[in-house]
Amino acid sequence: MTAQVAEILHYRGEKLSLCGTPLSLYLTNNPLPLDSEMISSACWRGYIGEWLIENGRLYLTALHEPFDDGQFPLSLIFKGDPGRIFVHWVTDELRCPMGKLLEYVHAGFASVHEQDLLLTIKQGELVSERIVQNGKSDEPGVPAGYGPGAWTVMPSDGSRQ
Repeated sequence: MTAQVAEILHYRGEKLSLCGTPLSLYLTNNPLPLDSEMISSACWRGYIGEWLIENGRLYLTALHEPFDDGQFPLSLIFKGDPGRIFVHWVTDELRCPMGKLLEYVHAGFASVHEQDLLLTIKQGELVSERIVQNGKSDEPGVPAGYGPGAWTVMPSDGSRQ
């Protein structure tokens, strides 16, 4: 599987990449009725979720079309026009990679960055957070952050990351 485009998480005033799909469990029983003509191998799920942690609670705030400015209304899967959804069904450890890319893995969200912010969510509530140090990049010119820009930089020795 191709490396996947991250979800978006707003937390403590920062916009972070979220390497996971908290909506997938809900969509198992409530499929998203998408008519997307374009499916990309970098986004098999067909959407990019936008999330917010506020007052210790995790909310879904938007669903975006991948590689487009379009947005799916949340009312496609939630009744009415809720604006944002408290995701009480989510119990998981969410991973937000930070820093420079250390190792590119051409599969899912498996690439390794200098740090991971790990957020433990239980029934939609943030119960803990920690930062894991994965190493330090000495490679000049490697951009920080999760995404294709970091994945496509060639190291100075000519090898592919």
